[in-house]
Amino acid sequence: MEKGKNEKWVFIVNPIAGNNYAESIVPKIRQEIEKHKIDADIVLTERKGHATVLAEEAVKTGHRYVVAVGGDGTFNEVAKALVGSSKVTLGIVPAGTGNDFVQILGFPNRFSEEHWDVFFEKTTTCMDVGVCNNNYFFNGMGLGFDAEVASQNYRDEGQVKKGGKDKYIWHIVSTLLFFRERNMKVLNNSHTHETKCFINTVSIGRRFAGGFFLTPEAIANDGELDVCSIKKLSLLHRFRILLKVPKGKHIHDKRVNYFRTKEIDLEFDKRVPYHLDGELFFSNKFKVNILPSAVNIIYNANGTHFFTEN
Repeated sequence: MEKGKNEKWVFIVNPIAGNNYAESIVPKIRQEIEKHKIDADIVLTERKGHATVLAEEAVKTGHRYVVAVGGDGTFNEVAKALVGSSKVTLGIVPAGTGNDFVQILGFPNRFSEEHWDVFFEKTTTCMDVGVCNNNYFFNGMGLGFDAEVASQNYRDEGQVKKGGKDKYIWHIVSTLLFFRERNMKVLNNSHTHETKCFINTVSIGRRFAGGFFLTPEAIANDGELDVCSIKKLSLLHRFRILLKVPKGKHIHDKRVNYFRTKEIDLEFDKRVPYHLDGELFFSNKFKVNILPSAVNIIYNANGTHFFTEN
């Protein structure tokens, strides 16, 4: 990329991310812009989906670096506007609650002074992008237990119920106790079979829900999707498997089918909840595939990132 004045940046901030943490670091962003002598704008989102609009406008107005400041949802909104844009580089300043995606890049949940300096070194790589039912995901998509928990939380929000973290924990416990696996038809590499799954995760990254390594061997630029399909479980085995997930040890269990593929089709007999990078949707058919090296992104080459070195 050309140096100097052509390297215009924009920081797209979701002010309410991380319980308003994102808004609180706007002065720090301004300080870093001054310190590193870059030409940059800072814009704040005003509503759901606004980050995508702002990112699209930034591309049209010649910005070369587009940075999401927020959590995984904010990043997804910004990033999907840049898929296939070879002249624009994507970045993320983690400021959300879970911040699962940023682990791929070798950065922590919150930047220290060292990480700001590394970020502005602009070390860049290409990253794969997942596609499910024509929607992009950059970390992963999930069906089953975790999607059902998300749908319970969604129903409460839709009915303006309150409860915060305690309510979310109750959703996890109640779903763990009462969730019933549904019949699922799987088409992969021209082979079709039927199964019942407790969890079915298809991913680019490794970490979900703030610390669960469902796909612990995923590489974000290998041109393949990692799939973790956990079979129907008894209540006892649900607890046993989930205790192994934080360290990624579950993939060695005989009830877990772990594999890689470039595409996979899934079908249920009725609509079920699913999530893309934590965003909830509903469908009964899922066409999932990968776009290799579809976005340019800043990462920490010296950190524990999930890329193969070129």
